[in-house]
Amino acid sequence: MRILAGLCVLALPACAPMGRPAATPAAPMVEAWLTLPDQSQLLAQQPSLALEPGSGGPTAIKVNPAQRYQEMVGYGAAITDASAYLLQRRMSAAQREALLAELFGPKGIGLSFTRVTIGASDFSRSHYSYDDRPKGETDPGLAHFSIAPAKMEVLPTVRAARAVNPKLALMVSPWSPPGWMKTTDSLITGTLRDDAYLPFATYLRRTVQDFAAEVGPVDYLSIQNEPDFEPDSYPGMRLSAAQRARAIALLGPELAKAGLVTRILDWDHNWDLPEQPLWVLADAQAASHVAGVAWHCYKGDIAAQSQVRDRYPDKDVFFTECSGGEWSKAWPDSWAWTVRTLVIGAPRHWARGVLLWNLALDEKFGPHLGGCDNCRGVVTIDNANGAVSRNPEYYALGHASKFVVPGARRIASDSKADGVETVAFRNPDGTRVLLAFNAGGQPADMAVESEGRHFDYTLPANAAVTFRWPEVR
Repeated sequence: MRILAGLCVLALPACAPMGRPAATPAAPMVEAWLTLPDQSQLLAQQPSLALEPGSGGPTAIKVNPAQRYQEMVGYGAAITDASAYLLQRRMSAAQREALLAELFGPKGIGLSFTRVTIGASDFSRSHYSYDDRPKGETDPGLAHFSIAPAKMEVLPTVRAARAVNPKLALMVSPWSPPGWMKTTDSLITGTLRDDAYLPFATYLRRTVQDFAAEVGPVDYLSIQNEPDFEPDSYPGMRLSAAQRARAIALLGPELAKAGLVTRILDWDHNWDLPEQPLWVLADAQAASHVAGVAWHCYKGDIAAQSQVRDRYPDKDVFFTECSGGEWSKAWPDSWAWTVRTLVIGAPRHWARGVLLWNLALDEKFGPHLGGCDNCRGVVTIDNANGAVSRNPEYYALGHASKFVVPGARRIASDSKADGVETVAFRNPDGTRVLLAFNAGGQPADMAVESEGRHFDYTLPANAAVTFRWPEVR
């Protein structure tokens, strides 16, 4: 018996004691989280599934972790003036702490990317820049520059969010430089004066420096929000591709000279004009300072992201603004579109980060001054009592942000002709994540196959499910 037992140990390390059958190793388990369009399940964990050995069949959705694409920064939404005001002034300290933990924390939906406006946007309670002067007066030396307005509510909110999630990436964007830099001598409409390019570059560099002193690194900067649009009721500025190239050529050295690692993103506007960022990237001097291109959702087709990236594969892609709103039915219309087009579609078209617009608005879709009067935040905060309502955009983001951590890689996954659309990721710890949405009109019976194993699932119409499973060695 001793000899036999010894042979057993040497030859078959997993064999059972004599007289007892060997135990079959338990199959790895797949977590599943589901949202249904009737809201009966909202990012709700389902019973786990066994990841069984073998093929899922010829129609299986195949996930291949060996085929890797872009590294992810993450998913999130903008901490606008309106969002920060509601968090800081309309919630108790306990309410605010709980909501920030839910939005940015690992036990919540884990948002890891945010955007802040440089000066006012339409979602501000007043229109301002960081160097306002009376009409006719200029300040090319920026003697009156101050980020004091941002220190009131916005930067404390960013600081608190980063305390919850230290990996939170920050992007900043101006809606308008100070009025004295513009042809209109106003925050509203106009373009950059010919003598204001260097003061504008200095203004942006000083903003980045002063923000970083308050909240830590500023990771990304676009030099103008929606530069092909001049809003007539809130700050904005038209800035052509040639003008942006000229400004970037000055800004890049300003940032480098100050020792700042902030990366410049061009465009920060819609999918309908890919020729605009292509023009800037064709300018060698500007392109040397451009890390990537940022996109918005309001016009055009998301394929523009891939069109530009195919021409310049060394430049990053970011999706940086889209708002839900009362112009479409929240469930299932906005829900379905946001999951399909942005949460799944944007990274499939190379986006390293996906940002929605306001993180929070109130029950009257504000506060705002000009601009959109029926935009919806990711969450709604009641002005009267600080109560929180979670909108379709919250659950759309959460189906990715809760599971895809900074540093994850998008990996290959199939989308099927029957309407099941997918995107997949490999996290730094090796876990695999697959988000699937059923855009068909009927429940979809699906098999998922990865690395010689598979599991089966039936996904209802207009529903999303996120699967997560461990690396199997």
